[in-house]
Amino acid sequence: MIGLAAFLLNACQQVTPVAVIPAQPVLQPSALAERDPPSLAYPGLFQRVALSGLVDPKDWVDAKPKLPPPLINEAYAEARPQTREDLAEFIDTYFDLPDNNPITDYVALAEDLSLRKHIEALWPHLTRNADDSVRVTSLIPLPHPYIVPGGRFREVYYWDAYFTMTGLGPGHDDIKQSMVDNFAWLIRETGHVPNANRTYYLSRSQPPFFFAMVGLLSPGDEAAAWADYLPELKAEYAFWMQGERAVTLQDGNVLNRYWDGRDVPRDESFIQDTETAHQSDRPKAELYRELRAGAESGWDFSSRWLEDPKDLSTIQTTRILPVDLNALLYGLELAIAAGCEQAEDPVCNAAFMAKAEARKAAMNIWLWDEARGVFGDYDLDATVPTQRDSAASLYPLFLGLATQTQADRTAAYTAEHLLAPGGLMTTPLNTGQQWDAPNGWAPLHWIAVKGLEDYGHVPLADDIAERWLTTVSRTYCETGKLVEKYDVVTVRPGGGGEYPLQDGFGWTNGVTAALIDTNPNYSAYGDTMPGETCERYAQTK
Repeated sequence: MIGLAAFLLNACQQVTPVAVIPAQPVLQPSALAERDPPSLAYPGLFQRVALSGLVDPKDWVDAKPKLPPPLINEAYAEARPQTREDLAEFIDTYFDLPDNNPITDYVALAEDLSLRKHIEALWPHLTRNADDSVRVTSLIPLPHPYIVPGGRFREVYYWDAYFTMTGLGPGHDDIKQSMVDNFAWLIRETGHVPNANRTYYLSRSQPPFFFAMVGLLSPGDEAAAWADYLPELKAEYAFWMQGERAVTLQDGNVLNRYWDGRDVPRDESFIQDTETAHQSDRPKAELYRELRAGAESGWDFSSRWLEDPKDLSTIQTTRILPVDLNALLYGLELAIAAGCEQAEDPVCNAAFMAKAEARKAAMNIWLWDEARGVFGDYDLDATVPTQRDSAASLYPLFLGLATQTQADRTAAYTAEHLLAPGGLMTTPLNTGQQWDAPNGWAPLHWIAVKGLEDYGHVPLADDIAERWLTTVSRTYCETGKLVEKYDVVTVRPGGGGEYPLQDGFGWTNGVTAALIDTNPNYSAYGDTMPGETCERYAQTK
């Protein structure tokens, strides 16, 4: 959100200290929150298929049953398929597997279209209408249209949606409103925003950007929009502040961590999680919860969460207080305060301003690393900062909670440790995980550029933006595609992680369009055509 840090900085400077009022749930979730994921809906059958390798794990959890689950379970118990061939036939008989859009669909859109026009042409391709809830599947039907990321990601993902929405101009006000209303509906129905609108994602959320999405509905007067969604904003805040996601520290301060309510393999990555557990001596339930918490972070996976950066089985997400999550919750606290002020509720306004001030103070105590000059993650087991460099350190600038001195030091640190020829590295470590080097991601570039701009580091912000746009434009020039992530070291499409690189791609489209549209200096990147010589992108910084 343009100017978000400046708004939050101004709000924080007007704090009136009062006693903090404990957060209380304001909405009662419906039965939807109790819907079974496929692993529980098809006991035995689900696990056997998931481990068989007959079906892509994501296709299996997204499959549409041709009969109600109890009838399919009865048929499975009676048929008892013995061979792989028999199991494959059973799957074909009782399930419709999803159609995957071939890569050529995206390339075809690019013919004779500039990069900016290609992005505009992609929006209808990635838009889904309100869902038909007649057949029971893993999909949670949403009441309004929405935009999906693309590829294997057939549903709307929580934090992806905000960055997608940044690139939707005035002509797309209806879909922006629809996406916000869908998330508000999910909060009312489930008590939080799930990772995405699938039953197998109900046990976890993602980085809480809902307040930032709401703010996009009323540019320049975010408080007016926040006032309209106060019940949902407060309900999401209650979700994060109750239970295991809130950690009370030795000095009485409360900061937050990522968590997942289940301790079994993820449905959508069942075989991968099972294999990871087999390679470790750790208790399986403990490891599965850590993997799930890593998925809630959105950084699935990264050396940020690993005791041994080269070994995924050493993941310890729940033992870390993340800087990005706590910065976002600071933003949520100030958004609620501003919405309450707009709604003429001074008690609520004062309470949430105090919550924000308390969090800011706690982050300065526990998450600011004076020696390195950046905000970072905190290791609850070692009781020290993790000292792992990552682009998450720029969140305090984006949310406006850093001092100018802290922002100056963060900018210098970023330029020294994270800047690469094609943009900003996620971390400097090359581990094979997708949220590490050499990959760079659209959302982190938006966070960095806007945060640095708000603190006056415009030359560095421009440098990062131009490197990123060069990478996106060069890849589009060469391939006719926009992809999920990029290798910003070699300047090419990215890799790593537990699934192939995806095309589409919602947040890349959104951030690229937003950067091009909001800064006249970047307009030339939008003119890039596929199949041209691409010589102007051959030289990188």
